[in-house]
Amino acid sequence: MTINTRPGTVQFGELLLGPGTPYRWRKLTGWNEIPAIDSGSVPRPAAHGAYPGALLAQARTITLDEVIVRAEPGRIGATVAALEAATPLVDDEQPLLIHLDDRGPLLVFARVVRREVPVDPAYGVGVATGGAIQFEASDPRRYTPAVQWIESGLPEPCLPWHTAADGGPRGIPASTGDLVAYNLGRAPTHPVVEFVGPVDTPRLTNATTGAVLEYEAILDPGERLTVDTRAGTAVLDSGESLLNAASFASWPEPAFMLVAGRNELTFRAAPDAPADPRAAALLRWRSAHW
Repeated sequence: MTINTRPGTVQFGELLLGPGTPYRWRKLTGWNEIPAIDSGSVPRPAAHGAYPGALLAQARTITLDEVIVRAEPGRIGATVAALEAATPLVDDEQPLLIHLDDRGPLLVFARVVRREVPVDPAYGVGVATGGAIQFEASDPRRYTPAVQWIESGLPEPCLPWHTAADGGPRGIPASTGDLVAYNLGRAPTHPVVEFVGPVDTPRLTNATTGAVLEYEAILDPGERLTVDTRAGTAVLDSGESLLNAASFASWPEPAFMLVAGRNELTFRAAPDAPADPRAAALLRWRSAHW
C-alpha cells in the first residue's frame, strides 16, 4: 500500500478521498471519539455506586458524511463505479488512514459496512451530493503507520578485546538479552514477537507488566517461531502451531502487550542451555492511540 495522504484526506486501500480527488467529504464521526465501551463495573449491593471493573472498547465505527462526488461531463458513471469497486462489501479488513491535521495520519484496519451515492437531477451533470461511507474497525485502536522494531540475542559473557591499564582484561558485552520498547501512544499495543533459533525454551518477559511468553521447544538454527499476540497464534515457519508448547509460566498470547510509554523486556532461554550468538528475539509493533 502506498500512503498518499495529506491533511484533510482519507485513504482506504488505494482509494483516496478529499482535496484533489473526485470524492470530497464535509463531516467525519467516530474518529476522534472514544469508541463505545463495555464496562465490567458491578453495582454495590448495599451502597451507592459500583465496584469499578475493566473498560473494554468495542469495535470503532467511522462515518464520512456529506460526501460529494464530482466528475467531468459524461464521466459520472465511471467515477462512481471506481468508488464502488474500491468500497466493496467483503469480510477482509483493509488499511484505513485518516489524516486530519499536522499530527499526521493514523491507521486502523476496517471494512465498509455502508455506502450511499444519492441520485438527483444534479447527477446528470456530474455531481452527486449527500453521500456517505461507513467503516467498521474490529480493533478500535488507532495506530501510527510506521512499524517500530527491536531485537536482541541471548545474554553472553563479555568478550575481551584489549588489556586495561592495570594489566587485566577489558571486555565489551556481546549481548545482554535486554530490550526496551517504546509505545508512543496512550493505548496498549500488541506486538508480533519472533524467536529465531538455535534456542532451547525461548522466553520473553515484559518486566514492566510481568507478562511472559515461554515455549517448551527447541528451535533449530535459523528456525523461526512467530507469535502474533493480537491474533493469539504461535506458528513455526513450517506452519506448525506451538500453542500447546506454551509453558505453565506463559501468559495467554493476547495478554502480552506493550503499555503506553517505556517497556523493559528480557530474552532468555533454558538455564542450562548454552547461549548461541545466532539466537534472537525480535519485536515489531505500532504505537497505539485511543
